[in-house]
Amino acid sequence: MQPTDKKTPLTPGNVSRRGFLHGATALAAAGAIPAVASPGRGKGQNRGRIIAYVGSSTNTNDAPPNDGINLLDVNPSTGELTPIKSYSSGDNSPTWLAFDPTNSFLYAANSVTTFNGTNGSVSAFSVDPSNGDLTLLNTVDAEGPGSTHCSVHPSGEWVFVANYRGGNAAVLPVNPDGSLGSATDVVAIPVGPPPLGVQPAVDAPEGSFAISGHDATHAHQIESDPAGNYVFLTDLGTDRTLMYSFDDVAGTLTPNTPYAVAETDGAGPRHFAFHPNGNWFYVINEEASTMTFMTYDAGTGLLTPQQTIPTLPSYFVGTNYPSEVMVSPNGRYVYGLNRNHDTVAIFRVGGTGELTLIREEATQGAYPRHLAIEPTGNFMYVCNHQGDSISIFRVHGGGQHLDFVGMEPVRIPCFIGFLWIT
Repeated sequence: MQPTDKKTPLTPGNVSRRGFLHGATALAAAGAIPAVASPGRGKGQNRGRIIAYVGSSTNTNDAPPNDGINLLDVNPSTGELTPIKSYSSGDNSPTWLAFDPTNSFLYAANSVTTFNGTNGSVSAFSVDPSNGDLTLLNTVDAEGPGSTHCSVHPSGEWVFVANYRGGNAAVLPVNPDGSLGSATDVVAIPVGPPPLGVQPAVDAPEGSFAISGHDATHAHQIESDPAGNYVFLTDLGTDRTLMYSFDDVAGTLTPNTPYAVAETDGAGPRHFAFHPNGNWFYVINEEASTMTFMTYDAGTGLLTPQQTIPTLPSYFVGTNYPSEVMVSPNGRYVYGLNRNHDTVAIFRVGGTGELTLIREEATQGAYPRHLAIEPTGNFMYVCNHQGDSISIFRVHGGGQHLDFVGMEPVRIPCFIGFLWIT
């Protein structure tokens, strides 16, 4: 993989850098960007440079093809993104990225069906600590097609990958140099019960035609608990979150008892996030447009559903596909992304973990797929997958308010993550 220096925006778009600055200036003049402390404000200040890493779907039919991983500088005062360089990944499509605990290595899940003939893959990169540059170490078989998500075990010694089209997940060992070895375990999602084919979801909004993904098992996210003892895997196809114990010596997954917790029929659980306290667990459901809150027992590795509420306002009618869930750094708010409605749903977290939907913020771009808050806690970034852009919001009010300040054109963005460069 070879880097390509970028001194101009990555692609032409209808929002120029001048447009970004004009929008930010107008909002500031109108008093829409108050000087209010945000969650995490001040943490890590003066630690140096912040670089954003954006994973993008590639399109080899374009000329030139879309680069897979884009690096951008983050302005900590304005939130502006400035392209640095991009890394061409051929016909790989790195739609999810994950750093190891030391930030020395980056792993990319490549959503392809062509590695070794039919499978997806995971690529390992070393990260230059002086400038954030990436060096490809190796790419290995994910043991299933359509790799959609990867995560790193808290020890840094294992990488988990979920294969959407394969309906399975794999455990990959990390070698001492950060490269990846062949899978030590592959787990296939049982077809049922419940049966496939519940469409539309019983809890879907009125008039919804969100019926994709129930033709087969579809692994969507895999990640361990904070301690690394148990691993969770969402399956959109059978509306369940699967629970495994993890052997961190052999690199194997064993189904827990019970081994799964079910959503309502057709809900389509997609992604999940732990609360900072490690005891609360939130799942966003792609077909039902709902968020489920569960309590987590770290001793047994079991999840217990407590609440399911809509990600949309009560008056919404039509089709919507939620994509991502994130907990604010201070743990007071949960964010969910709505595709088609194209909003960030903002939930307040109650004293026992329950959620209250308090507002929605328009993303200003089409089909938002991922969001993240940069390390200072001052700005949120939303990847508009069909809008070829990343929306930038100033975070304030402890995390409950988002003020749109601008947009950076990036082609087909799927994921954004951040790294301090000291």
